[in-house]
Parts: sequence; structure tokens; C-alpha cells
Amino acid sequence: MPTIAVPRDALFEALGKTYTDEEFDELCFDFGIELDEVTSEKEMLIREMGEEKAEANDQKASEQVIYKIDIPANRYDLLCMEGLVRGLLVFLRKIEAPVYKAVLPSRPHRLLVKPATAQVRPFVVAAILRNIAFTQASYNSFIDLQDKLHQNIGRKRSLVAIGTHDLDTLKGPFTYEALPPEQIKFVPLNQTREFTAVELMDLYSKDSHIRHYLHIIQDKPVYPVIYDKNRVVLSMPPIINGDHSKISLSTRNVLIECTATDLKKVLNTCNRCKTVRVLKIEYSVNFFLKA
Repeated sequence: MPTIAVPRDALFEALGKTYTDEEFDELCFDFGIELDEVTSEKEMLIREMGEEKAEANDQKASEQVIYKIDIPANRYDLLCMEGLVRGLLVFLRKIEAPVYKAVLPSRPHRLLVKPATAQVRPFVVAAILRNIAFTQASYNSFIDLQDKLHQNIGRKRSLVAIGTHDLDTLKGPFTYEALPPEQIKFVPLNQTREFTAVELMDLYSKDSHIRHYLHIIQDKPVYPVIYDKNRVVLSMPPIINGDHSKISLSTRNVLIECTATDLKKVLNTCNRCKTVRVLKIEYSVNFFLKA
């Protein structure tokens, strides 16, 4: 059962009501989720490192109250504060359940799939979020939601991997390809020089986070890679995005690409990324192809 951590005061502000811990616990029980713990960033840091080490590291952890909430494994829509607030407000009959639809733009982007991708990750789904205005809080929530989806419905990226990109730094049409690793070269996220895919596997074998995903494609004869029209690499899923198209607080249009070995789960995952309530979506477009 996944757990999310949300700031209590921000949660209550979004719900339009202040609760005691006991009252909110009851609301969670009625809704079908569980308030697992009432804590703070400072308390979590002390628990993880010990009080002396935490103070020695001069970590300026916040003392704001954090609710840690257990979410049912099949409720991927509740894995961020925005989704949780939306669900609770619908449950409390304060808002109607939202209805989403894809609106075809006059000039839709194309994502072309090469046959070789069938050897490694055969499915790809994409969507565009337009006219977004990120705050630091909504940006952090967006990134955290991706991680939660990776770990849960994506089964640690083995079934589904998500890449998000600043669309304004790219040019379509896009291509989803699979190439021998020595032929893939790009500057990966938060790096300053170009690596081949072979070199990246060695680089990330020492990374405490990314090394856990290398086995998904490491023994394949070809690796998946997504390019834009100018052969700029968006990502080498499910390992790492390119640095060129990384999103930031100033990003206004986001391209989401999800690659997978399971079609049903990748469609579900992409829909979860699109419908975070805090994002102002002008239109979104789904398109998928199987090699």
C-alpha cells in the first residue's frame, strides 16, 4: 500500500476546512484511506539520521505538520495532494466529479514508432499539457507523482516508465526507436557532457537510485530511445531523460511520454499524469502505437 506525505495546512486550505487530527482520521476512514502518521520534516529527518547527526548536518528541515496517508494500491489518482483533495471534495459532495476529454488541436504532434522497439518496450503513449503555471509546490508534487507512479503501477519502471519534457525546447515530429547501445549518444539529465548508452550503464551502476533500473534493458540487443525532429534525445527509457528538455518552474508546455510493456497500464499511467488538478490543461492528446 503506497503512502503519500502532504502538508496538513496546505491540505486543509485546499479542502476549505480545518480539521482536528481525530476528525481528519475519521474522514479518511469513511473515504477508504488511512491517516498513518502525523509528523514533520524535522521529525522524519531525526528519525532517519538521529538527532545529533541531523543537527550536525545543519539541515533546515521544516517543522510544519505532515500527514502521512496510506492509499489503496488501486487508487493511483490519489497519489498526490491534488488528486487526494479532488477525491475528498467529490466524496464530501462539494464538487462534481470532473470529466476529462482529449481535444484534438489543429496541428497535432506525431510520435512515430520504429519496428525495432518491439524487441524491448513495444508500447508508447504521449500527451501534451499546455499553458501550465507551476509553483514550487505544484512542481514538486508533479515530480513526486511521477515517482509514485513509477514505483506502483509502473512496477519500478519495469512495466511503465514516464518521461516529462519542456515541449518548447523540442521540435516534432518525434520518433520512438530502438538502437544498439553504442549508437545512442546524448547528454543525460543533470550532466554536462555526452555519453554513449554503454557509458551510461557504467556511470549509473554506481548510482544509488538509478542502478536499480538498469537490469530492465541492460541485456537487450537494442535500447529504447526517443528523438525529436533534430535528433535531440528526449529520453532513454526506462533509465534517464536527456538534459536538453528537462522541465523547470518556467516550463509552460509539457510533453509526457510513457513507454511500457503493458498497454493497459501505460494508458492508465498517462491519464494519471494528465489529470493533476493543479495543472491548467488547454488540451491533451493521447496517441499510441505498437511496433
